Amino acid sequence: MVPDVSTGSDTQGLINYLFGKGRRDEHTDPHIVAAWDMAGVPDPGRDPTATYSQLAKRLDHHVDLRTRELGGKKPPKHVWHCPVRTAPGDRYLTDAEWAEVARRVVAVTGIAPEGDEKACRWIAVRHADDHIHILATTVRADGRRPRTNRDGWRAQQECRRIEAEFGLRRLKSGDLTAPKTPTGAERAKAERLGQDVTAREWLRESAYAVAASVRSVDDYFTVLSSLGIQVKSRVSTKTGEVDGYSLAAPGDTVFFGGSKLAPDLSFNRLLERLPTQEVADRPQPVTDPAEPWRRTESAARTALAELDSVADATGQGHIDVFADALHNLARATPGPHQVELRAAAQAFNRARRSAIRADRQAATELQQAARELNHAANIPGGLVIALIFTALHLARAAAKWHEQRGHEQQAVAAEEAVRHLQASYRQTAEPALAELARRAPRPQTVQRFEVAVRHAVPEHADRILTDPAWPALATTLARAESAGNNTRRLLAEVAASRELDSAERPAEVLNWRITAEPNRRAQAARRPSTMHVASAAQQEQIPAVRRGTAAEQGRRR
Repeated sequence: MVPDVSTGSDTQGLINYLFGKGRRDEHTDPHIVAAWDMAGVPDPGRDPTATYSQLAKRLDHHVDLRTRELGGKKPPKHVWHCPVRTAPGDRYLTDAEWAEVARRVVAVTGIAPEGDEKACRWIAVRHADDHIHILATTVRADGRRPRTNRDGWRAQQECRRIEAEFGLRRLKSGDLTAPKTPTGAERAKAERLGQDVTAREWLRESAYAVAASVRSVDDYFTVLSSLGIQVKSRVSTKTGEVDGYSLAAPGDTVFFGGSKLAPDLSFNRLLERLPTQEVADRPQPVTDPAEPWRRTESAARTALAELDSVADATGQGHIDVFADALHNLARATPGPHQVELRAAAQAFNRARRSAIRADRQAATELQQAARELNHAANIPGGLVIALIFTALHLARAAAKWHEQRGHEQQAVAAEEAVRHLQASYRQTAEPALAELARRAPRPQTVQRFEVAVRHAVPEHADRILTDPAWPALATTLARAESAGNNTRRLLAEVAASRELDSAERPAEVLNWRITAEPNRRAQAARRPSTMHVASAAQQEQIPAVRRGTAAEQGRRR
């Protein structure tokens, strides 16, 4: 059961909508199921003599009195509106049940506390099977405004209790950090234009993807503009500096402020994660195309190891930065599995923030590595799979971290990201492991590696050697040995980088860990290079959600 509180200033206009046919003739049998005074309230849905204006006048009675006291000026935002909707698949609720829901919601939010004779006037209108609309005017009989602080959160908590009592689907409680959902009008517009997502959702995902890829606030606005997104800056009249911004889709006229897209896309929050152009770090010379991939995998593994042992703010910082890394990973790995990686990055956006304010300082290594990854050349093969493998485990750890702290929506979002990462991993890893197994070294070499495993990790040796991925690991060990690594020492080092007790397939874990290790002989022989990888690539595959070109969208609108 989902409540959605908002405020406005037009009682008559909202009544016209509630009792009208709807924007697409979807309203059926509109009528009042509950009110502050069921005996005396006019119901245009049941009484043919009752008019919308009569109902509005009754609801606005205290508002009009207060307006006269204020010399003709109406109190601001005096219309309180809260649709309450059941979840898909829930059973049908009767009018009497919806009436109880309405009374409980207005009581808990402070609109009409139980037993308060001077409470606000309100009605609950039903015009569909699955939801009602609660409308109230927020001036009490004594002329005061009601105490409605945190009304949205309190409505959510009451709906969780109602779900349990009514036997409805139990939804996840929020913590007021979720982005604003698209309105019915926004969804209708997207449907009319043949678009899968609304402008608000597309802009939010585009802004997240761009913010993950750039190195400064100035670059953020530049890349957004290059994608055809309209950027409007807000300049402070006091300082003359930019203190806010809003975005609109190509060809659209509706702008959304950064904070209206998501709390962590506000201008102030962007300044916390991105420096100004003057102090932004620049890409370092690339001496090894694989190095950004190794650095990102290593930093992600460090975050995975530290997540459960650091302070909550630091843990949230690791998760926040990891969300950026997922966007850059999706952009840097073209191929059939890219769809799943993009879906994982989009799903994880909800897990990146909670009521715990993120401290990103401890995650600087991952943040820098992920930005280098955005400029890196595509490196097909095991190193990419190793990074996806580590990202999968970090996303799973993030889901557990949120669950332990009661962050239900974030935990669900992280689990959704895990499912997409699992699909991407299977698409890339299964053929790679099969090919490694096909190239397994001769039996004498495999036996020598078995001895090395028993010597380096004796407590896990039996599980490693019976793992279906063991033949693939044997091939990887042979390659590492040819590259100048001591097999026993390498096994001991990579095994120590993460405990193997919880690993279902320890040989698979070791295989990708060894794959991510640098080639030491090649490193020693390699000469430095000053060549840079072109940074313009960051603009090619953003945004993650396709809505067509700017020209196409302009024609649609």
